[in-house]
Amino acid sequence: MSHTARPSVPSPGSPPPPAPRPASGQVTGAVRAGGRLALLDVLRGAAILGTLMTNVWIFTGPGAEWGILSGTGGASLHGLLSGPSLPAAAEALFRLLADGKFLAMLTILFGVGLAIQFDSAAKRGQPWPGRYRWRALFLFAEGTLHFVLVFAWDVLMGYAVTALLVAWLLTRSDWFRRGAMWGAAALHVALMSLITLGSLASPSGDSDEPSRRVVDLYAHGGYLDQIAFRLHNAVVLRTEPVLSFGLLVFLFLLGVRLYRAGAFAPDVQGRRIRARLLGWGLGLGVPLNVATALGGADFYLLGRYVAAPVVALGYIGLIGVLTDRMRGGGLVTSGLTSVGRTALSCYVAQNVLCMLAAYGIGLGLATRFGDFTPWWVMGLWAVVCVILMAASSLWLRRFSHGPLEAVQKWALRR
Repeated sequence: MSHTARPSVPSPGSPPPPAPRPASGQVTGAVRAGGRLALLDVLRGAAILGTLMTNVWIFTGPGAEWGILSGTGGASLHGLLSGPSLPAAAEALFRLLADGKFLAMLTILFGVGLAIQFDSAAKRGQPWPGRYRWRALFLFAEGTLHFVLVFAWDVLMGYAVTALLVAWLLTRSDWFRRGAMWGAAALHVALMSLITLGSLASPSGDSDEPSRRVVDLYAHGGYLDQIAFRLHNAVVLRTEPVLSFGLLVFLFLLGVRLYRAGAFAPDVQGRRIRARLLGWGLGLGVPLNVATALGGADFYLLGRYVAAPVVALGYIGLIGVLTDRMRGGGLVTSGLTSVGRTALSCYVAQNVLCMLAAYGIGLGLATRFGDFTPWWVMGLWAVVCVILMAASSLWLRRFSHGPLEAVQKWALRR
């Protein structure tokens, strides 16, 4: 997930202005050493830690990875209507702030990285997709190992497949890409709407609790048993990237368009775009997300896969505006930047840490602290975030890439 920004090239024959603006598909302005756009690293770090705000509930819930399929998703705004309490309100707000938003942000940023690599290949006169196919296939292999050994709801496999398609789309004309982008969005919204209508039309009933066997598997079972369980149920556990494939394509291409419009550049145009993303993203997305959350479980798909990506655009704008105003940075900004520069390693590491903390193969905190939900779960998220920010900062003092990023580069060079 480590990307290098393409340096700006002024138009031939034009005098260099005092503060150059980006040409089409290029970004100018202050960048970090090595040509990295500073804001992209901050956004990527926020997206990585933000996805954990959702995933931490999977690790700590009954039945863990399988429990989320039972419909017992914990406290929600809809549930507060019948039984409000401080713990339930805290959990509902925590979930609402994160669910689907940071995953959508991460997907957009993956599209940005793909556009940067395309521009880099064009600058060097290299064929496209060319060697990028190997990068995508290696990412798919990494995602497969992550799925089997660590976390059933891995996103890397879906990203790899989507990247192969979008890499090809980058060689097509702009109007073709625009049609593919909005066509994918339309098909995705239609699919989510049809599934939601089917859920509303079907008889309502009590949610099926995860079986005692599955709960015991994660609370007391062995590591090899958990691997076997993922493999045995791989088809079901891999449904998310299939159902959301249209959304992945749309968000990848949206990331390409935002990058080429200069949305991440530290100049006047970039700040203007980020302010618009903040206003429209939160102005439209928050009411939509609250409405779907109040609608209950039947509207979950519309909330996570339709409304949440709109809020993600607002989050990008909000983080961008805050970063613009805090030019001096700080510990949080520095930590997010380090996580962003080692995004792949931190994504896998956070899931490994949660697995070892929550499951019976490790500390078994999900069973020990079950009576202290949601407070201990939020605390676990905060502790893991601090560990990742500190560890990535220390690592980058000595190495230029994260451990998994370095392995990826080494393998691709060979």
